[in-house]
Amino acid sequence: CQLNEEGEGLAQGSQALLKSKEFEFAGALAAQLDVSHEFVPAIEAALGRNLHALILRDRARAAEIISHLNQQQLGQAALVLERIAHRDRPASNDLPQSAIGWAADNVRTPAPLEALVKGLLHNVALFENLEEALNAVVKNPELAAATLRGEYISHEGILFGGNGRVRTDSLLERKARIDAIAIELGQLKREQAMVEQQRVALESQIATAMRALEKAVALHQEAQLAQTASASKISQLEREHHSAERELESLEFERSTLERQIAAADAQIQQLEEQGAELEEKIARDRKEAALLQTQRDEALREEEEANVRLAELRIAAATHEQKHQNLLTQRAPMLARQTELSDLMATRRADIENYEARLVTQAAEDDSARNAIEQQRQECTRREAEIWKLVAERTSQLETINSNESRLRAVRDRLSELQEKRGTHSVRQTQLQLQIEHLAEHMMERYRIDLRQFEPDTQAHEKVLHAQLKRAKEKMEGGAPATPPGIEAIAGSPELAPPEIEKLMAELARQLENMGPVNLEAVQEYDELEERYRFLETQNTDLTNSRRELLDVIARINSTTQELFAETFAQVRVNFREMFAELFGGGRADLQLMDENDALNCGIEIIAKPPGKQLQSISLLSGGERTMTAVALLFAIYMVRPSPFCVLDEMDAPLDESNINRFIKVLERFVSQSQFIIITHNKRTIAKADILYGVTMEERGVSKLVGMKMTPPRKAEANGASVLTEDATQQDFSMAEESSRVSSLAAR
Repeated sequence: CQLNEEGEGLAQGSQALLKSKEFEFAGALAAQLDVSHEFVPAIEAALGRNLHALILRDRARAAEIISHLNQQQLGQAALVLERIAHRDRPASNDLPQSAIGWAADNVRTPAPLEALVKGLLHNVALFENLEEALNAVVKNPELAAATLRGEYISHEGILFGGNGRVRTDSLLERKARIDAIAIELGQLKREQAMVEQQRVALESQIATAMRALEKAVALHQEAQLAQTASASKISQLEREHHSAERELESLEFERSTLERQIAAADAQIQQLEEQGAELEEKIARDRKEAALLQTQRDEALREEEEANVRLAELRIAAATHEQKHQNLLTQRAPMLARQTELSDLMATRRADIENYEARLVTQAAEDDSARNAIEQQRQECTRREAEIWKLVAERTSQLETINSNESRLRAVRDRLSELQEKRGTHSVRQTQLQLQIEHLAEHMMERYRIDLRQFEPDTQAHEKVLHAQLKRAKEKMEGGAPATPPGIEAIAGSPELAPPEIEKLMAELARQLENMGPVNLEAVQEYDELEERYRFLETQNTDLTNSRRELLDVIARINSTTQELFAETFAQVRVNFREMFAELFGGGRADLQLMDENDALNCGIEIIAKPPGKQLQSISLLSGGERTMTAVALLFAIYMVRPSPFCVLDEMDAPLDESNINRFIKVLERFVSQSQFIIITHNKRTIAKADILYGVTMEERGVSKLVGMKMTPPRKAEANGASVLTEDATQQDFSMAEESSRVSSLAAR
């Protein structure tokens, strides 16, 4: 639609009229015709320039339009006057047998233009080829013919035909193609709408599936957590079961041990009881014997004493055995209690084991309740979070209180620091005063030979000196001396001296003493030495002044020569830079400009570059590859002025693309014969142009090895008088030590 509105393909004048806002047209005639694709060349050949005609709505402005074209020199244009009635022409003759049909019958037009198109295509028949058309025109001279290939024979017998090398779409072909594209575009839009609906449906299904998947994943995670908790509980219960079994075994062993100890204790108690009974029987017999032998006391005293001793020993032994018996009885009671306790514990453990087994059975039911508990825990977590936020608010208020307290504490600390600083200042002031006192004492000692620490005032000598001074001052006043100090005058006029007046008198005496100064006996010798040094320094000053003037002259000549050499070199580099830039970029402009031409030696140089298709701008606004190419151009421009025997380029071709690398290599080959280039690169094209390659390889882990390779170029071999070019370049590995003295043109890492 835009091409039709702008008149694409029409004559220059018709396009200018359609683009103009001044005139109103209904469009081009070609845009109103509808022709089948196979008849487009024939109809276009029959209508010719008439297809470029514009349909004018207001015929009254036709003359104005033609005048506008003539004034503006916009070219020619054809106009169709819509409201002019076209004359009726006689009906066409009979259609020739070899013809396909009449041209007017194969063109569909709007009703207002139907008479015009039929008049333009009057008696124009369509033929398949030119031979049939020529035969039909010879038989019927009033007939015009057009072929499907675009040849046309007019009513006047003029043949139009032929094609050029470059064939553009005609107006009718473009219209037919636009209509086909519009139909296809409508179909594509409908398909797009269907696809969009399918996409929306699929997205909704995907969203539903994703939500279901997220729920399933959440449930799976919760089940895994519950299963993990159950497994941990089961393992804990198993560990408790095993520990209970081990404890039960130890208790049974302890019970058997205690039973054996109790049996041994019972046997020992029984034996002690038997011994006690025997002892009691023996005591009874002894008592009887004592009663019987009482009468024989005198004769049997010794035996009686021995019997008493034995009796005491037996009593002690009986008491001991009785105590042991009581102890065994005491130990037996706890053992029986322990035995009962162990029996109860064994029963409890068996009950616990049965409870654990029941708990394992009910664990599945607890898993379901665990999920509900998890939900409650989540609600509890939400409540806890609300409490946490509340605590955070309280913490914030507490922090504010703490901050205020800290601010008050800092204020107190600052006050303490100020007091400490004042204390330090007073200490320093005290030290200074002490030093001043010591300095004053030393000064008095050096000047007046008076030790103030041991000084004792002499009132009589002070009064004598004072009266002498007053008398001398009075004599000066009577003699009319003009130079009497005011302090002495005030003292002389007063009968009694106050302490301030005494201080004034002392100050005046000290001033007079200082004005006298010490007597220098070596002043003449010092004057001679100073005069000799003055003459020496005056000579040195004269020499330095002359040397400075000569140095300034030399610097001026050096600056002048340097500026001339710099200007010449800069002009050469500038010209070379322009040439190299144009060669590397395949066009464009570049220039070097001094930032301050009045101070060429100290100012900077600005690089201006304009690659093809870009505006003139500073090099800082270019891309990485363009800046690299500009730097290469500047490098070789300087090389052309002052070549160097060596040049090291470190990965200069890294930011370059394939086309720029080819240009870089071509420029590099120009300077290979003048200098040796050592290039560090990873580009295969640059490596392929090298004469010698050096690389570092690692055949074994942690052991690097330096490898060199010499790339010998193809050379011609003479054999039997014929020159033959060797096909393969020879490659030779060599060590670094053997090639240290050789020179290479290119090197790559």
